[in-house]
Parts: sequence; structure tokens; C-alpha cells
Amino acid sequence: MSFKIVTDSSSNLYTLPGCDYAYVPLKINCDEGEFIDNTDLDIAAMNAVLKNTKGRSGTSCPNTQDWLEAFCDADELFIVTITSNLSGSYASAEIAVKEYLQKNPDKKACIIDSLSAGPEMQLIAEKIKEFHDEGLSFEEIEEKTRAYVKRTKLIFALKSMNNLAKNGRISMAKAKIAGMLGIRGVGIASDVGTLQPMHKPRGDKKTIASIFQTMLDLGYKGGRVLIAHCFAETDADELKKTILDTFKDAAIRLTTTGGLCSFYAEEGGLMIGLETM
Repeated sequence: MSFKIVTDSSSNLYTLPGCDYAYVPLKINCDEGEFIDNTDLDIAAMNAVLKNTKGRSGTSCPNTQDWLEAFCDADELFIVTITSNLSGSYASAEIAVKEYLQKNPDKKACIIDSLSAGPEMQLIAEKIKEFHDEGLSFEEIEEKTRAYVKRTKLIFALKSMNNLAKNGRISMAKAKIAGMLGIRGVGIASDVGTLQPMHKPRGDKKTIASIFQTMLDLGYKGGRVLIAHCFAETDADELKKTILDTFKDAAIRLTTTGGLCSFYAEEGGLMIGLETM
């Protein structure tokens, strides 16, 4: 019986070794053109274009057919999407799952609204693979995955908020003032999958300290951490060191943001997925 995991590209996950896996790309749009979030995307070039564009920019989600093509003919499917409160990706995937099961009533599919993005989604996809590798049934994997999602969190730290402003999520005035004052936007993905601002530190050291304190406030006690950075490896390394100073055995990995997450995080941004228990 074939088993497959599918996510949209906001997971930053383009391969999942040892597992039948596929991702469905989102798109980033601006006046100068369209960028497809896949392994061919030059993120540095995209960032440069977005930084210089003066018009609105935004993103578009996969359509139903994109999802159906990714499903192929798997007998058991697990789908993980970006939060439904920021994107239509979940809605498209939901329609695709219904069509897939109507045509294939003998197959099984579970769709997970991550209520998050980026590294938290990657942790979820990897955990699904772990459960499958343990030999658990489809129903057991679904039950354990839904429980796992309740104890994972996402923290973000933004050095620039220009794209959020161009996308209409904050005012351009606030974005410009924050940039001029060197204010970082530190926040979390809320329990309903929206962006929830938490702190406004200035400078790298205060930002790292703010992120770590936020981790503790969320209940972090040494679980897995996945730090995704957008051309901010030094800050990512410093955060890793800060965590290890307190939790010496913590499993911490660094990765880079893909196209969609780079659009929102922008250059210098960090996204941190973590297990709280």
C-alpha cells in the first residue's frame, strides 16, 4: 500500500528523503512578474526585485488541479498546508481531497491545516514520516499528528516589513518607521493561525534574547527546533548558541527559507519552528 506526504511550498521542504513526498508551489506576484516557489527559484534575485518594486506585491495559492496532480495515485495521503487564515491553499487542498476520494473511495486522505507556515510545517511533515516509519496505521498516524500539531509553535522575527506593507497586511507608514528605528518585529503564529505581534526589540542581541524568551513563554523545554533564515545565518547561529546555553541536548537545525517564506520574512528574517513539550 503506497503512502505519500504532500505539502505546499510554504513548508520550505522540497525533498523528504526516505519517503514518497511532493510539494505544491505557491507563487509570488508583483508588477515586474511572477515567481514560482520551487527549487529553480533564485531567492536573492527575487528579493532584489521585490525590494525595488514600488507597487503592490502578493502571493497566490495552488489550485485544486495542482494538488490532485501531486497526489498521483497514493493509497494513503497526508497533506499539510499553510494556515488557512492567511492563504487559500487549505481550501484548494480540501476540494482536491474530496474529489480524490470520490473517484477513489478505497483510498484514504488526511488534510492538516498547520495554522502556521515554514519550519513548523516541516516539523509536522517529518513527524508524519516518523509515525509511518514506526509502522503505525493510517488512523493512528492521523490521531498522533493532530495531537503533535497542538504542541508545535512558530516564532518569527522580521528585520524588514516592506513586503507585509505592500501585501496590505500592515500600513506602509508603520513599516517605514520600524525600518528607520531599527525595530524588529517579533511575533508568533496564533492558535487560530494569524500573525500575532509580540515584541519590538532593537538590534540583533535584543532580538535573539526576545526570541528565546518567547520560546520559554510558549513552554519550550528542550524539544526540537528548526530555525529557517533568509540570508541571516549569523543570527540563526547566535540563536542556536543561546538555546544550547540553557538546553545543552536540544536538537536544533538550521535551514533556509524558500520562496514564499522569503517573501514574508525578507532578508534578515528568521522563522523558528519548535516543539513545546
